Amino acid sequence: MNLPLELARERARYLSRRWFLRECSVGLGGIALASLMQDKARAAVQASNPLEPRRPHFAPKAKSIIYLFMAGAPSQLELFDHKPSLRRYHGKPVPKDILGGQTYAFIKPDSAIHAPDFAFAQHGQSGQWMSEVLPHTASVADDIAVVRSMTTDAFNHAPGQIFMNTGSQQFGRPSMGSWVTYGLGSESQDLPGFVVLSSAGGLSGGAGNYGAGFLPTVYQGVPFRNGRDPVLYLSNPAGISTAAQRRTLDTIKELNEHRLGVMGDPEIATRINAFELAHRMQMSAPELVDLSREPKHVLDLYGAEPGKASFANNCLLARRLVERGVRFVQLFHEAWDHHSDVKGGVKGQAGVTDKACAALVKDLKSRGLLDSTLVIWGGEFGRTPQVEASAELGRSLGRDHHPQAFTYWLSGGGIRPGISLGETDEFGFNVVKDRVHVHDLHATIMHLLGFDHERLTFRFQGRDYRLTDVHGEVVHKLLAGTIPSKAEA
Repeated sequence: MNLPLELARERARYLSRRWFLRECSVGLGGIALASLMQDKARAAVQASNPLEPRRPHFAPKAKSIIYLFMAGAPSQLELFDHKPSLRRYHGKPVPKDILGGQTYAFIKPDSAIHAPDFAFAQHGQSGQWMSEVLPHTASVADDIAVVRSMTTDAFNHAPGQIFMNTGSQQFGRPSMGSWVTYGLGSESQDLPGFVVLSSAGGLSGGAGNYGAGFLPTVYQGVPFRNGRDPVLYLSNPAGISTAAQRRTLDTIKELNEHRLGVMGDPEIATRINAFELAHRMQMSAPELVDLSREPKHVLDLYGAEPGKASFANNCLLARRLVERGVRFVQLFHEAWDHHSDVKGGVKGQAGVTDKACAALVKDLKSRGLLDSTLVIWGGEFGRTPQVEASAELGRSLGRDHHPQAFTYWLSGGGIRPGISLGETDEFGFNVVKDRVHVHDLHATIMHLLGFDHERLTFRFQGRDYRLTDVHGEVVHKLLAGTIPSKAEA
């Protein structure tokens, strides 16, 4: 049959292998294939609500996550990893046996050691060591677990951020938030399951830090804008009533569901979900983002100011999001890349973030939400004990990238509070006890959500992928209910 060129192209555009096999198969094979196609089409139609809550592999400790990602890599030596020896070696090179042949992007291996300019003290009954620039975090010392022995494989910002957020240095892998919503869905049907909030600068790793990769795009992070209008187009245009909008959406949904049944493409399910979620958000989002509804003492606790863009406002909004059933909230604060003036840079960013981070922990705890919400704080890697200085680049008294050792802290959601896990050597250069790799952290997070990290997988291009692909062990010392050893006690 001869068709006009335009019609032939249009028909070819909608032709799928599945359609071809269904139409052209004959005999018992065709009957079996038809049955299989019906099952897949039915499953695809059921997928029109892909964020419906699902059960994990076993009983979870945490139901939601707030990830405070300090992009740019904060210096652990100015904040959490107290190293008195650095003052003794200040101005001297790191011993060669400690360096182990390590090279750097912006400093020479024999660059001089630089001691922090801040005083450290122990806080809480747990005796957590913290810098004087973290007075508010120090007030929740007994509610957090500080991991001073983190390590990563990545050396530069973009791959480091992508690795910390997706488990791989390769772009295109699903982010942690996407894996979590893929595995658990969301308890909120009126808001996205994975919400992204940002402050300060842009991310070196870009949208890949919260993308869905090869997972259906319904699981990718949904960025909220800063300021008074974080979600665009919540109001109908002039002349469009709510009833007219609903009729339009119903018609579109009917057409999309028909196409989903024919094609079985999960992206059509994403489209259906996006239309319906956007409609529901017209009712839920304005109330959500109106921080003026919060009492004054709560606003003061965070240092939040309704209507303004700030890290403090984002922390308060994160609490409001998990309170409404959002599964994963990620705050990106890209401002910690201190290649020069590490003292001033750390002091400045601690001043911006410290109060709100501690307020989030206190607020969640006072509302009975901390037990079910896992709070995570940290960046993509650490900073060198050596000083960075370059007249050509206009840098002085800074620190370079350091993947061998850095610090994270976690709170709530099944984490054993008030512990300090891991140690680095006297220079803060290498981990010497209880090393925690990025994959180990991810495995532990999945465990707290009720998942065996090796079983939460997605088949792509012929093999099963997972967040911890293909390493990672649960760090049991971080889990609440574990008994500390005599050495830890």
